[in-house]
Amino acid sequence: MEINTAELLKKVKQIELKTGKLVSDTFSGQYLSIFKGKGIEFADVREYVPGDDVRDIDWHITARLKKAFVKKYDEERELTLLVACDVSASHLFGTTSSFKNETAAELSALFLFSALKNSDKTGLYLFSDRTELYVPPKKGKEHILRIIREMIAFKPKSAKTDISVALKNINRLLKRKAIVVFISDFIDSNFEKAVSITEKKHDLIPVILYDPFERKISNFPVLLNYENAETGEKGVIDLSDAETLSEYLQRNEKRINDLKNFFKSHNIDFLEVQSGSDIYQSVINFFKNRKLKLRGR
Repeated sequence: MEINTAELLKKVKQIELKTGKLVSDTFSGQYLSIFKGKGIEFADVREYVPGDDVRDIDWHITARLKKAFVKKYDEERELTLLVACDVSASHLFGTTSSFKNETAAELSALFLFSALKNSDKTGLYLFSDRTELYVPPKKGKEHILRIIREMIAFKPKSAKTDISVALKNINRLLKRKAIVVFISDFIDSNFEKAVSITEKKHDLIPVILYDPFERKISNFPVLLNYENAETGEKGVIDLSDAETLSEYLQRNEKRINDLKNFFKSHNIDFLEVQSGSDIYQSVINFFKNRKLKLRGR
């Protein structure tokens, strides 16, 4: 998909304005409440009062001063948010008002501007079956606008996907715990082990991105010539053949259900987003559900 500079800047501005209105104090507050800091660090001690956790007692000072003292901690609030986005050929596809990569950019903007309002660092990792682009995390609005530009206009060197390689590289690049918003259509295999390793190191948020055409193909009395954007494989589908369409949709549905069940079994919070849909409501629902889940722990 070719895009000139004027069109690119227009798209970025549209996303900025649209997202800016939605990332209100309430929205960014939701982000703040569901993503915790890197940990806590020792700040000071104070005298013990009834109700304090005995596990916080500083026994060395207590023994020296003959009074019980507890350790005080401050939360290390600053976070790093990394948007990791699949830029393989299957993402340059769309049957709605937006291609997958445009939807991914809009979705990312919600997280990025929420992070900005909370003074967190943000970065970008674009991947195919290799690292296509890495923008190290830093703060600032101009930095975020650059990320959005890259997501819309970047031209990858490879058309294929390798999720395991992407996750391994992210773990290598990020030395400390981060929020990793991992956007892909997950048309790949044998990446479960890499997901399990990454979710232990980071707060991994997979986003399953899809076009409605991939989930529901209607019967038409025509032959559809297709080419797999990633492998180059060509073929023909008879859209009037209900049995063939049903088999295709069932295979795809099983793939998605297996993926979601895997995330659930590993207690990984994920989003499922349809390109061209109301992605803002999807993120709001994600925030609300995750907040309820955290309260229940």
